[in-house]
Amino acid sequence: MAKKDNNNDKMSREERGRKGGEATSRNHDREFYQEIGRKGGESTAEKHDKDFYQEIGRKGGETTAETHDKEFYQEIGRKGGEATAENHDKDFYQEIGRKGGESTAENHDKEFYQEIGRKGGEATRDKHGDDFYEEIGEKGGEARNRKKD
Repeated sequence: MAKKDNNNDKMSREERGRKGGEATSRNHDREFYQEIGRKGGESTAEKHDKDFYQEIGRKGGETTAETHDKEFYQEIGRKGGEATAENHDKDFYQEIGRKGGESTAENHDKEFYQEIGRKGGEATRDKHGDDFYEEIGEKGGEARNRKKD
């Protein structure tokens, strides 16, 4: 139960706040809240720098990680992927893939690509076995011979 202020007959601060919030929500529409949210965001952006946003993002991420499990992240990832797929076409994915490739190439050297290639090859071998390589090698050779003919 909420604690009363000094006057026993009056509502507590919490009760007044709750009732005031309820009255405000009855008197204003969605656009009102969007506008005050926009103004608040602009004011915050004027007062804080990139480090501020990185720090609150880090803290939020840590808190979320403490309170949610792997399935939570899988679900939000799935939903995000579906929403992105609904809103973007093949060209979008090609463009972000190209940009990602360029960025990776700028930040990594030949040894990086050799290492990820080695790891990928090992993982594929572990999953599929040597027969897999023989089969795809044969198919590749057959396709090459057909091109020559």
